[in-house]
Amino acid sequence: MARQITLIQISGVMGEAVSELVQKVTLTWEEKVKLATPVDTGVLRNGWKNNIKKFQGNIFNNVVYAEPVCFGESLPPSWKGDFKTRQDTIKGFPELIGKQLESYAKSEYEKIKRKI
Repeated sequence: MARQITLIQISGVMGEAVSELVQKVTLTWEEKVKLATPVDTGVLRNGWKNNIKKFQGNIFNNVVYAEPVCFGESLPPSWKGDFKTRQDTIKGFPELIGKQLESYAKSEYEKIKRKI
């Protein structure tokens, strides 16, 4: 049975639901990116952090070599212009994982709507 809410309550109820969804998707994204991050010493994998606000979430990594390893950009001279990692990392994998989570976010949103 659907929950009975008044017109005045809609923004509050939906705001809470969307905020929870943002948090859930951001934490899932961070978890999946950490698992996909190549490991040598573990510093890069442990460098992933999140920034979650009410309606916005993002993940980031401030480790100095995150950009070349994760995105294939700003390659060090020792790589001689070739993107390479020991684990055959795919360039831009954090963004690819984020895009894959779009359908997950939509399905989670549908679950929220059914509860309301």
